[in-house]
Amino acid sequence: MNKNIKKYLFTLLICGGIFSASAQESSQMFQAAGSPANPKVALSWNKYYDYEGHVAIALKLEKAYPDLVKVQVIGKTAQGRDLILMAITDYKSGGTPDRKPGMYIDGNIHSNEIQGSEFASYTAWYLAESFATNNFIKELLQDKIFYIVPSINPDGRDNFLQQPNNANSPRSGMIAVDNDRDGATNEDGFDDLDGNNQITMMRRKNTNGRLKLDPTDPRRMIQVSADEQGDYEMLGYEGIDNDLDGQVNEDGEGFYDPNRDWAWNWQPNYIQSGAYKYPFSIPENRAVADFVMKHPNIAAAQSYHNNGGMILRGPGAAEDEGTYNREDVRVYDALGKKGEELIPGYKYLVVYKDLYSVFGGELDWFYGSRGIYTFSNELWNSFQYFSKADTDPQSTSYNFDKYLLFKDAFVDWKPFKHPQYGDIEIGGFKKTFGRTHPGFLLESDAHRNMAFTFYHAFHTPKLSIDDIEVKDLGNGLKEVTATIANKRLMPTHASQDLKYKIEIPDMISLTGAKVLAGMIVQDKDLNITKEQKVNPSTLKVENIGGLNTVIVRWIVQGGEKYSVKVDSKKGGIVERSN
Repeated sequence: MNKNIKKYLFTLLICGGIFSASAQESSQMFQAAGSPANPKVALSWNKYYDYEGHVAIALKLEKAYPDLVKVQVIGKTAQGRDLILMAITDYKSGGTPDRKPGMYIDGNIHSNEIQGSEFASYTAWYLAESFATNNFIKELLQDKIFYIVPSINPDGRDNFLQQPNNANSPRSGMIAVDNDRDGATNEDGFDDLDGNNQITMMRRKNTNGRLKLDPTDPRRMIQVSADEQGDYEMLGYEGIDNDLDGQVNEDGEGFYDPNRDWAWNWQPNYIQSGAYKYPFSIPENRAVADFVMKHPNIAAAQSYHNNGGMILRGPGAAEDEGTYNREDVRVYDALGKKGEELIPGYKYLVVYKDLYSVFGGELDWFYGSRGIYTFSNELWNSFQYFSKADTDPQSTSYNFDKYLLFKDAFVDWKPFKHPQYGDIEIGGFKKTFGRTHPGFLLESDAHRNMAFTFYHAFHTPKLSIDDIEVKDLGNGLKEVTATIANKRLMPTHASQDLKYKIEIPDMISLTGAKVLAGMIVQDKDLNITKEQKVNPSTLKVENIGGLNTVIVRWIVQGGEKYSVKVDSKKGGIVERSN
């Protein structure tokens, strides 16, 4: 090598080292629009965390943002884990935090529907990390409080992630159930025959089978034509007939459905498959219900499931069609249709009309029993594979894995000597593919679904006292008139709430003088009023409608300075003086 070239390369190497160090010291990270700047709690949102991981996230957020995040335990799971909840608001904004309008969020009620926990924890993280720099988030947390339970089924979550499972197992919690009614529990579940912590499929060569290898992708099995001889038969998921009853994998973990346990239109198991002993017989659901009952300020709720790309509202069954009143459906429609805009590929649907009947569902209990506007989002759908409608979901899954995940989601077929089936092959998709998001799309969908919950929370009631008018009537008497406005879409009482008198009326009170009479003004221009003859200083108003006003009036004796206070369970507390 030429001596001058050697000298040049040596100089470049030395200077390059200096330049690299200097560049590293002077380099800056630039915030992407909509992302928190320099988060105190640095997290990756392209993977799934187990129960302990989500507990750690909650505790780190509480430590980093003690004025925004409070972690509490609301109950115990069937296996003794703490059921944690994050209460997130601006605790320095004054007033009692639990009197602010509340938004409840949970995920992962079904064991295998795991990404709801990531979406819930992402929401908590985003709220805390964005508060200082994003004015919308700041105002949202000054006005509202979020109650976030990352996983409503931690026992099942850890079983799904840490034990051999397929994409559909387990769905239930971890209370042992005798599914095959033979007097034993959990004696014949899946068997991880190849020891890879995945439950994939078993196939066997059979000239009388009805399947063959797909010539475009030999990983895939396709049906042969009616007059064609096949090469393979499918034997189901990995497993052995452990109890020698002629069935394979028929008595594993569970099975009951935690989303058939809620005390609204509950039906026993012979009518509603998956129902357990009686409403709220599952401890995790009981803990959530107890918390909600103690927090009448919760006006909105969101539960995350998978999959299908759906924004679901009730009713769960046709018998409840009349429960969802016309006025409330208008609110649901406005929110749900906005959700379709915010989350591409998702559809706003009604459970019983567009899916199937559900009795004893969480969605219906929140609305039917508590008058809380509630959605269940079914996260992830095949639209997100290639951003278009999917006419062949199975083929699309294979292509997506091949071209975008580089076959990382598939366990290749391998021979295995089965003790009962003989020579077979084992292979198929991993448990975290199909129903759940691949990593690089997880944060994107989490953010869009979070934005929908923010829109939902934003439209919980926001009350204000727009004006206080004082009119001198003579002889020491005055007329005090106040206009109370609700600046958001939701009323302070859903129609369901009013129908069953679930929550007490809104209370509007006046101080500063002796109150002789109090009334609700039904028509200010025509001076039509309805008097409340008992305790006139505190008027009971049944409802303050969304994007509407209520006018109240008092006849008082004496005083110059008057204070009006509105106390609403779901609308919060506001006060103003003239």
